Amino acid sequence: MAADTHTSINSSIKGSINAIDAVWRIESPRLIAGLARIVRDVGIAEDLAQDALVAALEQWPKSGVPENPGAWLMAAAKHRAIDHFRRSTLLERKHKELGRELATREMVVPDLTSALDDDVGDDLLRLVFVSCHPVLSTEARVALTLRLLGGLTTEEIARAFLVPEPTVAQRIVRAKRTLAEKRVPFEVPRGPELAARLSSVLEVIYLIFNEGYSATTGDDWMRPALCEDALRLGRILAELAPREPEVHGLVALMEIQASRSRARVGPSGEPILLLDQNRARWDQLLISRGLAAIARAATLRAGNDGGTKGAYALQAAIAACHARARTPEETDWAQIVALYAELTRLAPSPVVELNRAVALAMAFGPAAGLELVDALTSEPSLESYHLLPSVRGDLLKKLGRMDEARAEFERAAALTRNMRERELLIGRARACGGGAELSEPG
Repeated sequence: MAADTHTSINSSIKGSINAIDAVWRIESPRLIAGLARIVRDVGIAEDLAQDALVAALEQWPKSGVPENPGAWLMAAAKHRAIDHFRRSTLLERKHKELGRELATREMVVPDLTSALDDDVGDDLLRLVFVSCHPVLSTEARVALTLRLLGGLTTEEIARAFLVPEPTVAQRIVRAKRTLAEKRVPFEVPRGPELAARLSSVLEVIYLIFNEGYSATTGDDWMRPALCEDALRLGRILAELAPREPEVHGLVALMEIQASRSRARVGPSGEPILLLDQNRARWDQLLISRGLAAIARAATLRAGNDGGTKGAYALQAAIAACHARARTPEETDWAQIVALYAELTRLAPSPVVELNRAVALAMAFGPAAGLELVDALTSEPSLESYHLLPSVRGDLLKKLGRMDEARAEFERAAALTRNMRERELLIGRARACGGGAELSEPG
C-alpha cells in the first residue's frame, strides 16, 4: 500500500511538473516582455521570470496549477522585481512607480483574435525588436529572441541552427550583457532603423513559427501557441511595414502552412504527413489570407521596379502550390522544383537542397531525388539532422531497397528528440520489415 501511495505521489508530482512546463511555454514570452518593458533590461526580466518559475515549481505541485497561471506568475515576478529594485537601492520614487505599474498590469492573456488587434506598441513586438538590435550579431539576435519570445531552451535553439549547444548559450549570455551595456531602448524602431532591423526580425518570427509547427523536442508534434504568437507578430509587422514585400511574403507563408494544422495531427496526437492529410480539413480562410498576402507582395515588388521574389515569398509560392491542389496528385511538382531552384540561387543552404531533392523525387522519380540526397550525406551541418536519413529512407523505400530504408528510418528516429516524430519514424522502419527495437534517446 505504501508503495502504491509513493507511486501515486510521484505520478502527481510529475503531472504537476509537466503542467508547469506547458504553462511556461505559453506564458514565459509575455511574462518576460511585460517585465522587460518595466525594468528595461531583458537579462533582468528573464531572471525575474525564472524566479517566478522556481516559485511555481515549489508551490504548484502542492497547491495545484492556479486558475490563471499567467497572473500568478506575473504576481510572483512583481514581488521579485520590487525586491530587486530595493536591493539596487533605487530612488523611492522609482520603486513606487514600478509598484503602481506592476499592480495595474493586465493579468489575463488575450486570445489570438483580440491579440491581432493589439496596438503596434505590443510588449512582445517591442521585445522582438530589442532582441534584434543591430548591436548584436545576427546569430545572437535570433538565438536571444527564440529564447525570450519562443520560450525555447538552448538545446532546442542549437538543434534549430545545427550548431553546438554551448555556442548558443554563449550567444545568449553575451547578447543580454551587450543590450544592458548599450542601454538599448525598449521600443519599436521607426523609419530607416526599422528597415535595417527587419530581416533578422522576419527570420526570428519564422523560426518561432517553425518550432510551433514542428516541435524539435517534447511529446507534442505541434506547439500551436508558438504558431499563434508568430502569426500575430507577422501580421502586426505587416501593418507596421505595409510596403515591405518580404513581410507580406512571410505572412503568406505562415498563413498557408498554418492552414494545415488541423490535418497534421491525428486523433491521438500522431503526426500526419503532407501527402496523407485530409485536405478537406485545411483551413480555407487561412489559405485565402495567404494567397492575398502573396498577391500583395507581388504588387509591391512590381511597384519597386519589378524586384525579384525574396526567400519568404518563394517559400510562400511553394506552399501555395500545395494549397491550390485539391489532391496530392494535382500538385504541380515541376513548378515546385523550379521554385526551389530559384530559392537555392537566392538563399543556398543544405536544408533547401534537401527540400529540393524531395520535390525532384516527386516530379521526376525517387532516383532523381536520391542522387541529390546522397550528395548531401557528406554535409557536416546535416550530420545530426534527422530529416536527412528520413528523406533518404523514404526514397530508398520507393525504390524497393527495404533493408537500407529501414536502417535510415531507424537512424532518423534515433536523431529526433520529438517523441511523436520518433514514433512515426519507428513505424516507418517497421513497415520496411525486420529491425530491432530502438532504445530511448539520451
